[in-house]
Amino acid sequence: MDIEISVTITAPDGTAHTDRIAAFSKGIEAAGDIGLSIEEGKAVLLGIQRKVVAAQCEAFCIKHARCTCCNRKLRAKGRRQIRYRTVFGDIAVESPRFYSCQCHNGPAKTFSPLNELLLDHIAPELLWLETKWASLVSFGVTTDLLKDVLPIDMRLNPDTIRRHLGRVATRMEAELSDERYSFIETSPHQRAQLPNPEGQITVGIDGGYVRSRDAGQSHFEVTVGKSIPTDRPSRYLGLVQSHDDRPKRRLHEVLKDQGWQENQPVTFMTDGGDTVINMARHMAPASEHILDWFHITMRITVMQQYVKGLAHHNPAEAEAIARLLRQIKGFLWNGNLHNGQAAIEDLVIDLEVVETDYASIKALRKAASEFETYIANNALMIPNYAERRRYGERVSTGFVESTVNTVVGKRFGKRQQMRWSKRGAHLMLQTRTRALDGTLRAKFEQWHPALKPSSETEMAA
Repeated sequence: MDIEISVTITAPDGTAHTDRIAAFSKGIEAAGDIGLSIEEGKAVLLGIQRKVVAAQCEAFCIKHARCTCCNRKLRAKGRRQIRYRTVFGDIAVESPRFYSCQCHNGPAKTFSPLNELLLDHIAPELLWLETKWASLVSFGVTTDLLKDVLPIDMRLNPDTIRRHLGRVATRMEAELSDERYSFIETSPHQRAQLPNPEGQITVGIDGGYVRSRDAGQSHFEVTVGKSIPTDRPSRYLGLVQSHDDRPKRRLHEVLKDQGWQENQPVTFMTDGGDTVINMARHMAPASEHILDWFHITMRITVMQQYVKGLAHHNPAEAEAIARLLRQIKGFLWNGNLHNGQAAIEDLVIDLEVVETDYASIKALRKAASEFETYIANNALMIPNYAERRRYGERVSTGFVESTVNTVVGKRFGKRQQMRWSKRGAHLMLQTRTRALDGTLRAKFEQWHPALKPSSETEMAA
């Protein structure tokens, strides 16, 4: 079976040209013969792309070969070839250069129309594809994927993709507005005039650690979060606190993108750290700050593990301390902060007077003392967790713990011992969070409206 593929392009002046793209001889006896192979598909896509790009660029240059003021035909200075990288292959395009018209004083004596059209010499859609895949998997795997399924130039390498991702993230950073102390812009009277909000928004913020490539520092902290509205898609947030100077602005933009309005209640759930608390402070008028129950139980669990070891040396004292820990957990779960703090104080005193040869008794005493300070510092953020659970409200940032693993652990190579600079990790977080929550494509469509699917394309699909 012989197959021939041709493409017909009609220029703006109505002239039509038909060119042969490819010809195949296909068998019909085996499953592998049915349809185009990957290599044949690449050849067809590359052939069509060459004709389409060449025709479009030629039409654009013809249109700009006349002065926009007097419509005089411009003198040609020469031409050269430029390489334009597209999703379906690298295309060599003829780029003419013209002398500027004498009827007006332009910024330069000569200009190239294609240099104004193809600023980066890379198609926006290819840049989006590289950024999305490199945000989800390693640069090397992204390179291999592109080469496997698309007619991409074999010279493409991971360093090129890394630079492209950095360029996209840097552009996002440039668009972010300045930091502010407070983002509350309305008065109580103005908020009363706003329409009823679509339920509350729950925001969980937590931190993780990334291996540092800088000398003298083994790790640095990254902050990640997840914003969950009632009836809208969730959004991720990521930044490096020690590098970023606009963390509150970044959180505000995430809320605003989700349609948040200032009379809408927002619940911020954190681990009690100063950095994450300050990040959410003065963000929303109707806001509630809650200490994550997971981090309370995590500290209690650590002490319970020490108590199990103490039981082998002092069973009676270990049983009394274990009972006291269960009481503390019950008091805090029900929001009984007064009795809870009193029980914690008793725990610290009881541990000080315990006489034992248990090797980890100092660690247990230190954990109890730190827990007392932790609860005292975050007392205003401890609600009645049992009541919240009965009403179906969140009491823990378990969803943020999974976010830390999703955003940080699965890309920043904890197992592979990958090392990052603070700037590199911060830029990667900007594109990765958007790739994960599905808003990266919308950002590229904002920059390049032509990427939005037209009604004709949707009908054809």
